[in-house]
Amino acid sequence: MFTIGEFARHGRVSARMLRHYDAIGLLRPVSTDPFSGYRHYEASQLSRLNRIIALKDLGFTLEQVRLILEGTVSTEELRGMLRLRQAELEEAMASAAARLRQVEARLRSIESEGRMPSDDVIVKSIPGVRLAELTGVAASYGPEDIGPVIGPLYEELFRRLTAAGVEPSGPGVAYYEDAPDGEGAILVHAGMTVAVEPRAGSALDFAVVDLPPVERAATIVHRGAMDDVLATEQVLARWFEASGRRRTGYAREVTLECPPERDQWVTELQQPLD
Repeated sequence: MFTIGEFARHGRVSARMLRHYDAIGLLRPVSTDPFSGYRHYEASQLSRLNRIIALKDLGFTLEQVRLILEGTVSTEELRGMLRLRQAELEEAMASAAARLRQVEARLRSIESEGRMPSDDVIVKSIPGVRLAELTGVAASYGPEDIGPVIGPLYEELFRRLTAAGVEPSGPGVAYYEDAPDGEGAILVHAGMTVAVEPRAGSALDFAVVDLPPVERAATIVHRGAMDDVLATEQVLARWFEASGRRRTGYAREVTLECPPERDQWVTELQQPLD
């Protein structure tokens, strides 16, 4: 048999954790000296300890672990618990990956300060465009808020266009407005250029809107995923400050190329100016 310290070393846990498991009846020692209180364990108990740690690492509470090990949870219930935990872990991984991309984008923006030439900005007129669009609400302009909204909007828009037999006639156009209720929220417009009549919008399950032409807009081309657009947007911001020009209205994001590889996307940012 092993003392609690020896068993803790073999199980790669702390003696304090073993004492807690004993106290709640999750893993009791084979014997406890009635005078000294010393606990002793057997090697066969390592398998139960391994299961406890594995289930705890999956996110189960100790009470859930106890029920599972005692067999009071059916196979179907355990399968459901594991599937739920799998979904939670996948969501956490996706959130962590998104945060990592945001950190990388911020670092690239810092590293490119003063190096991206402002002559990448071109002032030109923008023609009007007719869009089929869906609208959602994001908590802020941050990519961590816009991304989870605009992606599903475009997926649903394409589904509805296909169901309606409407073919896009030009690029995708996204634009954003401050939400009327304030609090920093924004309206996210996900649109595709179409040639349908505006009046047909009432018979379709998406809006058909006409964006007016813009006499003058400062434009710049961003190459790469929109998660990484920060550096390009800030070049545009510095151009406005250096030129003394003033923004008017909301910017548009026009998708020029959209291959499956997000890092190969090409998007033009169009900011109307005075």
